[in-house]
Amino acid sequence: MSLVPMKTILSQAEEGNYGVGSFSVANMEMVIGAVQAAEELKSPLILQVAEVRLNHSPLHLLGPLMVAAARASEVPVAVHLDHGMSTPVIAQALEIGFSSVMYDGSHHDLETNISNTAGVVQMAEKYGATVEAEIGRVGGSEDGSEDIEMQLTSVKDAERMEKETGLDALAVAIGNAHGMYKGEPDIRVDRLREIDARTEAPLVLHGGSGISEKVFQQCIEAGVRKINVATSTFNKVTKQVNEAFVATGAYQNYFDLHQDEVKGAKANVLKHMNIFGSAGKASAVQIK
Repeated sequence: MSLVPMKTILSQAEEGNYGVGSFSVANMEMVIGAVQAAEELKSPLILQVAEVRLNHSPLHLLGPLMVAAARASEVPVAVHLDHGMSTPVIAQALEIGFSSVMYDGSHHDLETNISNTAGVVQMAEKYGATVEAEIGRVGGSEDGSEDIEMQLTSVKDAERMEKETGLDALAVAIGNAHGMYKGEPDIRVDRLREIDARTEAPLVLHGGSGISEKVFQQCIEAGVRKINVATSTFNKVTKQVNEAFVATGAYQNYFDLHQDEVKGAKANVLKHMNIFGSAGKASAVQIK
């Protein structure tokens, strides 16, 4: 297997009616852990990094590492720029070899969002890359720095966005939010079904950390094919490191720390792949 366009993975998920996790990574250890999980379960994988995280994980350093890991993987892997806000960063990701980019114009009015998304689609076509866009607005911010109010996705706007941009995947706002939920999330599966019935592009659920297994299954049955997971992986890595430190009193060398970071990331990816139903589906992805 190898690096593949995200739309290749999502189209197969559409046929098989399962979800594929898109896992945020911040360093080499998290990349290794995610790929190990995918290879162990024989699952397709989407590796992603959000533009807002690039202050901690510079794109010119982490990006090539992600692409190299995908190319060497035993399973199909897409490498995705999440929440791309600026054209130069999106262009940089494509030049590095990312097989998918998201343009997040959800903070703009609909006309501007459509126009800018269409421009990114044209840019990505030159690289054979997938484009994800967002309509409505997912609550919170990717890095937790803003308490952004969720704006429920309009079915009519979703139809128009797809028709006028040529996008490959559509992120929707249905009560989901970035980060960990402060209470029980109220996910509008009914609105999700309405959007799925009126659009053809695979749907994307952001804010996957903290949603119950039951609700994940309902969303997948209603058309979600890509599910973003970030916060719970970062939290699991931190927990793994903290628990190991408490158990031993101190790390004796860097390489034990390295292994615990890999172990934490792998555990969370394994958990969500099993929930989403992508385990064993790697061989189903037809690489062209």
